[in-house]
Amino acid sequence: MAHQNKIDRFPTSDDILAFLRESGSKITKRELARAFHIKGPDKVQLKKLLREMLNDGLIAQDAGRALRPADRLPGVQVLEFAGLDKHGDALMRPVKWDRKAEMPIIYLSEDKRKKHPALGPGDRALARLIPIKDSPPTYRAQILKLLKASPRSILGVFHGGENGGRIHSIDKKNRDDYWVDRDDVRGAVEGELVTAEPVLRRRRDSGPKRARVRERLGDVSDARSISMIAIHAHDIPYEFPEEVLQAADGAKPVTLEGRVDLRDIPLITIDPVDARDHDDAIWAEPDSDPKNPGGWHAIVAIADVAHYVRPDSPLDREAVKRGNSCYFPDRVVPMLPEALSAGLCSLKPGEDRACMAVHLWFDATGNKIRHKFVRGLMKSHANITYARVQSALDGQPDDEAAPLLEPVLKPLYGTFKALMTAREKREPLDLDLPERKIELDQEGHVRGIALRERYDAHRIVEEFMIAANVAAAEELEQKRTPAMYRVHEEPPLDKLENLREFLSTLDMKLTKGTVMMPRLFNGILSKVRETAHEQMVNQVVLRSQTQAYYSPENQGHFGLALSKYAHFTSPIRRYSDLLVHRGLVRALRLGEDGLTDAEVEDMDTIGEQISGTERRAMAAERDSTDRYMASYLADHVGDQFIGRVTGVTRFGLFVELEPSGGDGLIPISEIGNDYYYHDEAKHALVGEKTGETYKLGDKLDVRLTEANRLTGGLKLELAGKKNGPRVRDIKYANRRARRPSPGKSKGKRR
Repeated sequence: MAHQNKIDRFPTSDDILAFLRESGSKITKRELARAFHIKGPDKVQLKKLLREMLNDGLIAQDAGRALRPADRLPGVQVLEFAGLDKHGDALMRPVKWDRKAEMPIIYLSEDKRKKHPALGPGDRALARLIPIKDSPPTYRAQILKLLKASPRSILGVFHGGENGGRIHSIDKKNRDDYWVDRDDVRGAVEGELVTAEPVLRRRRDSGPKRARVRERLGDVSDARSISMIAIHAHDIPYEFPEEVLQAADGAKPVTLEGRVDLRDIPLITIDPVDARDHDDAIWAEPDSDPKNPGGWHAIVAIADVAHYVRPDSPLDREAVKRGNSCYFPDRVVPMLPEALSAGLCSLKPGEDRACMAVHLWFDATGNKIRHKFVRGLMKSHANITYARVQSALDGQPDDEAAPLLEPVLKPLYGTFKALMTAREKREPLDLDLPERKIELDQEGHVRGIALRERYDAHRIVEEFMIAANVAAAEELEQKRTPAMYRVHEEPPLDKLENLREFLSTLDMKLTKGTVMMPRLFNGILSKVRETAHEQMVNQVVLRSQTQAYYSPENQGHFGLALSKYAHFTSPIRRYSDLLVHRGLVRALRLGEDGLTDAEVEDMDTIGEQISGTERRAMAAERDSTDRYMASYLADHVGDQFIGRVTGVTRFGLFVELEPSGGDGLIPISEIGNDYYYHDEAKHALVGEKTGETYKLGDKLDVRLTEANRLTGGLKLELAGKKNGPRVRDIKYANRRARRPSPGKSKGKRR
């Protein structure tokens, strides 16, 4: 017992509360009576006092009739992972928290014996809570048992009945069905796509899991539901809180005060025909400095989002939560409300816009001589598509592009050629991976799937953006101001070893012990260009690379062969760029809306947050594309296609259909009448008896047997093949091969 009462009178409610707070164990009414020496008839008075305290909300009673202060959590309860604080310590929160009171702070105790793995989003645990202080309520949690995470939200198709209905989950990781009581249907109708929340069952309840409808998303057969499935499946915030919308609607255009006037410079925006925002403009001219013969002067002007989205404002808090915009074939889920993303922060032709601009001076071979950042006021002189820029540069300008050709487009192209000279000397990683575009009709159905065309016009913009991003990283480093770097580390040793083993099967070498540089990979890629192995080797080299991320610690950008790199050019759609803008404002004293000390302290945490939202967006966009592809191919089930093997696993082959690009699985059971083992080094499945081999990059005749529009899954079979094999891992197969066969002399192998 943590406390021994010494008063000689009957305890008051304050005495009991103080005792409960000091006690380190479960306290029942009997233990209270013992602690305060209450006997006989006084026990009735104690019971009455405790009932009054319960009714007044001063104390609470847990399972087992243990008492505690009402503002203190039960000693043992179910918690879920809540994220990291600014110091990197893991935080937890109660799974059940319906109160209006302040959420308690719960730190996760370090597991020194490593009995449990590190917790992540969605993880739950039964934990013992140890109070640390009462104001604010703070605890330390010790894990007793890890629990299976329950889905916070269910995405599925509703099927109605007389007494309610059921929801069939379409989440790839949760295929359960949920029963919905009549009172929880909330108007959902047969075949409607809904989101729902699970209903906690009492311990004695049996039967199916239960849920209540939270939101109706429309007919699941509607083509426009495809992106909504991906949005909800990946918990992407797509509706702005009212205070955020009001803040965006209340934004006003800037004046010239405190800014450099760039409106007379013919800056232009170059974008795809379906661009939803315009946040970067470019311009160039030959450098007039006689000390720089053949050199160029360029300007990259970027929407000044930092002026409108101030640190710790409603707009800022929502932007960091989203991290980035998400792009789908039929819609965009923006990081900022439309009033900014498509309004005051969109560089529309003929309209004054606030900008952060960087002047860049290059020599004749594309090496940057110097740069200068300014906060300006600009006016875009044109918005033109990549295709029209390319046509103009190829000598076929249309009426709108013709006046821009000599004064704007040709200087841009001249600067680009100089930058390409420097790029070729730098030798960044040069992967050739085709990108497909889904084209929709007015009803949202897939009209066609085409390869995205790549013009020099695309590369002009890319090279200007890379140069501006490098200048931003250099400026912040020079001014000793924290920066959110875009980091791409060199490939890890285990992936390099796997790549070496694979290349050896093609009689190619990746030398050990050398300093790993992108040009080594480029040499390999050049050897297979225009050969049957080209796509396969490009894919394997891509898989050997690490994933890029955001961090305040500069580790360089391996893929671009740059020692420092920070995203500066898209603050409308990436929070990382907004932080870089604020850093420049702080470093160059360009205003009062620069990077704050609080943001500087939180840079590590913010970097992890926006790296996570970027991966989330990529997964959602990929899932949406898969579902559109399956919807498009659903009318072609039974048709035969040419496919290319893009992945080899123990359970089958992943095959990309040509020319659509849809990815499907040929299960191991659909390959052939043999036992197949998985040769990891060769990225192949090999038949034990026949030696028949299916490897990465192979072209196959396949038949589409299933296209699931809800999950995006495609199922294939080899055309003309029978089913029947099982796969064996190569290690197991090799052990089996070394075992003597029955009836044969020792030393002989099967």
